[in-house]
Amino acid sequence: MKNIAAMVRTIKVTIFALLVVVLGLVGFLYLAPEQATRLALDAERSHAGLTRKEITLPDGLRYVYLEGGSGETLILLHGFGADKDNFTRVARWLTPHYRVIVPDLPGFGESSHPADADYGPAVQAERMHQLALALGVSAPHLGGSSMGGQIAMAYAIKYPTEVRSLWLLDPAGIWSAPRSELAKLVIEQGRNPLIAKNEDEFANTFAFVMNDPPFIPRPILNVMAQGQINNVALAEKIFKEIATYSVESGVAGLDTPTFIVWGDQDRAVNVATGAILHKLIRYSRLSIMHGVGHLPMIERPQQCAEEYLQFRAQMKDGNTRAKNSQAQT
Repeated sequence: MKNIAAMVRTIKVTIFALLVVVLGLVGFLYLAPEQATRLALDAERSHAGLTRKEITLPDGLRYVYLEGGSGETLILLHGFGADKDNFTRVARWLTPHYRVIVPDLPGFGESSHPADADYGPAVQAERMHQLALALGVSAPHLGGSSMGGQIAMAYAIKYPTEVRSLWLLDPAGIWSAPRSELAKLVIEQGRNPLIAKNEDEFANTFAFVMNDPPFIPRPILNVMAQGQINNVALAEKIFKEIATYSVESGVAGLDTPTFIVWGDQDRAVNVATGAILHKLIRYSRLSIMHGVGHLPMIERPQQCAEEYLQFRAQMKDGNTRAKNSQAQT
């Protein structure tokens, strides 16, 4: 009986201690959300083997980027309204194999935000080329999400001999596809759910772009929202520039080995775009991910990385040039 009583006391003490820890963490989250967000980001970057770095190029533009791993260089470009940490989760499975570089594109995140600059995909591609050269990279593998995929394609069009492969995740820039829900909202209602003017709108944006988002406590989500809230005027300018730029004719017949990934629940860019792009690019593979929205690398990071690693292995074996292929996952 004494042993049972001692065991019960131990369990009660353990439960009480855990409760105190949980309450302390919740209190810290709500009382110091900026610090909690910073610690969470630092932990996720560290887990992915990424380090924050920065560089200023001769034109005066300052770039902040994440870098980690070794091997062939993979540069990853985030989408509209996003930043470099959109690729932090998936990078965990990539840094053991490649040197991964993820910049904040000019106009976003911690990189420069010149108000009067040209943010069209072709100009952004030129900037990424200059950044790559400054980091000692002459022929990278390129990946991009949404607007970042559009810029990656513009890069491959302009520098076809300097891109070893493309990884396109729900990319923008192919406008002959049926209108997406986003396009209908912008054109028919003049409302853009990707541009958040307050914290509630940012929470709605978060839900709009992902069908299966990771859980993020609201205090951290509110901190993440500040970058968008403080960048509304520039975001509106950039959106107009990317929405009127097509890469369709430029990628027609492109022979860069390309892995295209699309979430079948994408509300921002119609999933039918994937098949169009797949036909345009000579050596491409298309993967349609079931139950996934506009950001596969956040919603299904491990699956996304594993499929990409398979694609790269096929490249090494020369199989990407055999014929195009499509898969449902």
